[in-house]
Amino acid sequence: QAAMQTGNTASLIPWQTLGNQGRSYILTAPNSTQISQWSGKAAQQPLRVYVGLNSAETPELRAKLALDELKRIGAFNRKLLILITPTGTGWVDEASLDPLEYLQNGDMASVAVQYSYLSSPLSLLIEPEYGRKTARALFNEVYDYWTSLPKTQRPQLYLFGLSLGALNSDLSFDLFDVINDPPQGALWSGPPFATPTWRIATQERDKGSTAWLPTFKQGKVLRFMNQYSMPPNASQWQNFRILFLQYGSDPITFFSPDLFLQKPAWLNLPRAPDVNPELQWYPIVTGLQVAADMLVGTGTVPVGYGHDIAAEHYINAWIELLNISDYTPAQIQQLKMYFMKKQINKQD
Repeated sequence: QAAMQTGNTASLIPWQTLGNQGRSYILTAPNSTQISQWSGKAAQQPLRVYVGLNSAETPELRAKLALDELKRIGAFNRKLLILITPTGTGWVDEASLDPLEYLQNGDMASVAVQYSYLSSPLSLLIEPEYGRKTARALFNEVYDYWTSLPKTQRPQLYLFGLSLGALNSDLSFDLFDVINDPPQGALWSGPPFATPTWRIATQERDKGSTAWLPTFKQGKVLRFMNQYSMPPNASQWQNFRILFLQYGSDPITFFSPDLFLQKPAWLNLPRAPDVNPELQWYPIVTGLQVAADMLVGTGTVPVGYGHDIAAEHYINAWIELLNISDYTPAQIQQLKMYFMKKQINKQD
């Protein structure tokens, strides 16, 4: 198992080039014994690949290195492969990925490629094209190889991104380029207001649905979920699926330049349960308030509100997106409690 770890002596990627975020991502993976103790079944060791900014000179070379490492460790023999676009600093939230590795009984692989050292807001302002370029390079490398494999002998392919990672993941491919053989879907959490797919689906939501938890074209392809529920969708979910996990109280998602001069639809009634019912809209003032929350409010609210996505809500999202039905309600609740305790201990 040690030989399969990115940064090991057998790895194509030197350990010292991963950076702090990459080393943390590799080292915090649950092991097969931990997963087996929860699932009650023999589990595999989840596979993780990370390519740091210092691992290669260009986004294209880093993406190729990621693919070569995935092939080296046998990632394409697993049931599931997740392409992760990290946040601006290169961070991958363990609350997003660890629960999925449990739900998959370890039979999965994931890969992330760093594109910046800056926080997401700074990265978005100073080098917005760099994250998109890196995400697209990784998608192209992995997708081209994935489509060369027999459909019955390749993993399910999903994309994941949190915050700026969601935006750049959304920009990593053009649906018209993959329509004949698309990946299985994507989970994008805490999407910034500039995320193209999110913005279109929210603006063109089905009549009668709310701006903070919309339905879009009856939920055939794209759906929304928050910490409370998913809205009813009239149509069967197709094989290609996109799920946005978002909180109504997230300033990263619901800030918009229009907020300075126009009352936003998310302040209309009914409001999201986690939005203060006393909040009023004032020209300029409300825009400044939400902008301030966006810049300094992250990490200052309890987990499960604002921009801090809770592991238990990721569990709900992954179960919904992947249609997971292998575990009892009691097992799922046990898994949620385990990660809730981990997050509480981490905050303390």
